[in-house]
Amino acid sequence: MRDFRTIHEIAKAARRQLDDNLWDYVLGGADAEAALRRNRLALDALQFKPRVLNDVSNVATETTFLGKAMRLPVVLAPLGSVQDLAPGGGVTAWAAAQTFGAAMLLSSASQPDFETVAAAPAPAAANAAGFPPCRVYQLYLVGDQAWMDDIIERAMAAGYDAFCLTVDTAVYSRRERDIAKRYVPSSGRRADGGAFGSLGAVDFHAQARMTWKTVEHIKAKFDIPLVLKGIQRGDDAARAVACGVEVVYVSNHGGRQLDHARAGIDALPEVVAAVQGGATVIVDGGFMRGADVAKGLCLGADLVGMGRVTALALAAGGDAAVVRALELVEEELRIVMALLGAARLEDLTAELVEPATPLPGDGKPLTDLPLIAEGY
Repeated sequence: MRDFRTIHEIAKAARRQLDDNLWDYVLGGADAEAALRRNRLALDALQFKPRVLNDVSNVATETTFLGKAMRLPVVLAPLGSVQDLAPGGGVTAWAAAQTFGAAMLLSSASQPDFETVAAAPAPAAANAAGFPPCRVYQLYLVGDQAWMDDIIERAMAAGYDAFCLTVDTAVYSRRERDIAKRYVPSSGRRADGGAFGSLGAVDFHAQARMTWKTVEHIKAKFDIPLVLKGIQRGDDAARAVACGVEVVYVSNHGGRQLDHARAGIDALPEVVAAVQGGATVIVDGGFMRGADVAKGLCLGADLVGMGRVTALALAAGGDAAVVRALELVEEELRIVMALLGAARLEDLTAELVEPATPLPGDGKPLTDLPLIAEGY
């Protein structure tokens, strides 16, 4: 995997491995894909204001999450249908997280199940760098409260460090790339052969009934850190903190749920201001490079979620390619930090970025693979 020298090359290798259905599933968004494009456009509409003459001879990217040391302020975002991208599915992604020393959110829309992933043997290179990996189980509700409680108890027993509810999926969106080809990803296929969402019978009734009372119930009953993924407003973030939520995850679901939603990076400052340090803040949405990670950290995120990078790497070469992708992001982040005059993550502040006029082509779905991939 050392032959991969750029994320571009990983994307190219992924394209060779994926058929059109899976390529569009990974890179597509909802409806007109405005939210998908806005994620990238908003990142490109920030420019750096570097400081000079600072000692950056030793740049450090280490941080902590849920009390664990982390090599990089990046988490592997949850991926539905990860089993379609690489043999082993969630086990393969978890092997990469353990080898690199990263946090991973495992989606309940992936296979194998969360207990099988937790019980999988650690790879030989796990924790070689001294960064114990961290795993979070992300659940879509497809049952009642008793069903949810049982899942949480089992996740705790399996050793998950936190539990995550995705709160921006009250209904399944219309993903027109899939609809046009009549494609149903494996995570959307019911046991009876039907399909969730816009390609078949809607089976998101439990997600649609989820409220703040669900959050309050979890916090009252279970002693496990709770992540709310899909926060896009300051008032919702403040309410989450008031409920005792430990991690507020800013996301528009990669542009795959509500089209025309705010970009993650645009919603981030409002959420950070509302949280007031009362919770860890994660952001995702279009983050593909070390420079993107730096922008998220400058605007107040504690960590950045990377989903499509993980998906492309899994398709390109399984867990080894994911490790390589994280190494490349780490290298890019170190270079950007040094050139910004920031030797530590805490040196990355809002004073180092400002709004800019996007360059021609920024924010558009890119079909030219040297510019990474459609959806970049």
